[in-house]
Amino acid sequence: MQRRNGKEGGLVECAELVLPYLTPSELANVSLTCKSLLKLSRSITLRRSSDASRTFETLPVPFLSTAAEPHHPYAHFLYTPSLLLLLPSLRQPWGGSSAVSPAAPASHRAQSVGLVGASACECRACGGPACPCAGLRGLDHVGRECGPGCSCGPHCGNRATQNGVAARVKIVRGERKGWGLHSDQFIAKGEFVFEYAGELLTTKEAQRRHQYYDELASQGRFSSALLVVREHLPSGKACLRLNIDATRIGNVARFVNHSCDGGNLSTKLVRSSGALFPRLCFFASKDIQVDEELTFSYGEIRKRPNGLPCFCSSPSCFGTLPSEDT
Repeated sequence: MQRRNGKEGGLVECAELVLPYLTPSELANVSLTCKSLLKLSRSITLRRSSDASRTFETLPVPFLSTAAEPHHPYAHFLYTPSLLLLLPSLRQPWGGSSAVSPAAPASHRAQSVGLVGASACECRACGGPACPCAGLRGLDHVGRECGPGCSCGPHCGNRATQNGVAARVKIVRGERKGWGLHSDQFIAKGEFVFEYAGELLTTKEAQRRHQYYDELASQGRFSSALLVVREHLPSGKACLRLNIDATRIGNVARFVNHSCDGGNLSTKLVRSSGALFPRLCFFASKDIQVDEELTFSYGEIRKRPNGLPCFCSSPSCFGTLPSEDT
């Protein structure tokens, strides 16, 4: 291999450390300066399009553009495989060498806030029947999973939703919907697929962002990934509210589109022993075939009849996406 030397060699070596932190527009501007940086920028773009997860997930998540949308190799956002209480940084390396864009440390997945003195299991039977935390039994019954204070390790069978994206998926860009998430393997009914990761917001902050996002949406084709989840008591009274914003930082779940017929994914709140907040997890509500788009219902309320158009194409499509006050 020809060695790099002189000013150009030093420039490229420095650029290999800096360019992975740039946004798409910044990267495009840098690529215009010289042929070496153009080549490096193209290499970074290719790496980014090959894995949206920035190596935070065990399974890579590629971007695929259709022939109708050839000029969108990837969507730029910060990645987190789990809930975050604070946005850590506005920069995150993506598309560099393995030395620049390392795999996620195990501690990055433990973002739940723990309860001091909370109970935890001491069994080492990997989530067996004797485990007091065992509660996850498929789609129809979701209880507790083992938590950070439990004696079992990350491979415990009662931590099924804690190890990131569990199925091969791909992000596909269509002409009408924009980006959407598709299965890249067969997923059987009841299987865990992924959780909805992003910033965990206070209600006040969620309402502020909701208003801001609505203003942006009215000016063009902007779609936020702010999700509000309400858990209700048997009486119907809400007892818990989760505000998860994956607009700036999130995981692959931010690309799941709405379907008026309920889609092929169901959401469940899953709790880990000792964790203060539950996590919103997606399970297959039916058998999902290879290349099938992954969808779920954003809700039923439509307070704005002239809201964003819905392109789910289901027989029960309302024509507009759900909308309500946050």
